[in-house]
Amino acid sequence: MIWQQLLNGLTLGSTYALIALGYTMVYGIIQLINFAHGEIYMIGAFVGLFLVVNTGLNIGVALLGAMAFCMVLGMLVELIAYRPLRGRASRLSGIISAIGVSIFLSTLMVLIAQTNTRRYPDIINIQTFQVGDLQVSSLQIIILVVATLLMVGLQLLVQKTRVGKAMRACSQDLDAAYLMGINVNRIISFTFAIGSALAAAGGVMVGIYYNAVWPYMGTMAGLKAFAAAILGGIGSIPGAMIGGITLGVLEILGVAYLSSSYKDAIAFGILILVLIIRPQGIMGQKITKKV
Repeated sequence: MIWQQLLNGLTLGSTYALIALGYTMVYGIIQLINFAHGEIYMIGAFVGLFLVVNTGLNIGVALLGAMAFCMVLGMLVELIAYRPLRGRASRLSGIISAIGVSIFLSTLMVLIAQTNTRRYPDIINIQTFQVGDLQVSSLQIIILVVATLLMVGLQLLVQKTRVGKAMRACSQDLDAAYLMGINVNRIISFTFAIGSALAAAGGVMVGIYYNAVWPYMGTMAGLKAFAAAILGGIGSIPGAMIGGITLGVLEILGVAYLSSSYKDAIAFGILILVLIIRPQGIMGQKITKKV
């Protein structure tokens, strides 16, 4: 049934949207693709699992703990791997550094947790509700509600607060923002922290939803979220939300009505089509530069 598949796609797409927001926020300010973002998502899933299994915390507190941990990790990654290169090296150097951080984090997690798939314990009493022919699980409702609250909260943060105003100023012109007295380094670090927290939330929810966490789970999820950010319009927060949800729905529909073997090809096929037809994405705008 198509409505069932749309619900499944919306659930998956909401997690893609959370990861894509980190990509688009960082790119919007410093024009850098943080290719280590998928690994931060993966580490968030592991931290949530550790907190649930080893400390006995409930899933809500574990989710907040994973977000807090990844906020600090995101700021450290920016401080160590990206800040020394900013303004002193080519953009290509930043991309290479991002790839290096990605490999380092995934390898570190393999050393810590091995390559075995870990599973979350039964911490949520999952109930299924029948609405006509549509089956809705309580876990899907929780994921959609949490993802929606986080995305709405981010939008309010960016549009209604002083730090959000500073983020928008940095996005428009870093040098002008610096001249106006904005602590650019602090705003960039804060942006990495917020994006990393959202990725961690997505990692915990995916880990619970699919009941599987492993060290390389961030590689494909990160690439798909990057495709979602491009689809929505890189640098646009609403675009990342729309792109993530759209990609999740199309992926689930492709699996349901075509074949599961096309699952990954769908995301990157969409990316290629978008780059050919509308390179700026759904919500992106064309930028004309005078030479």
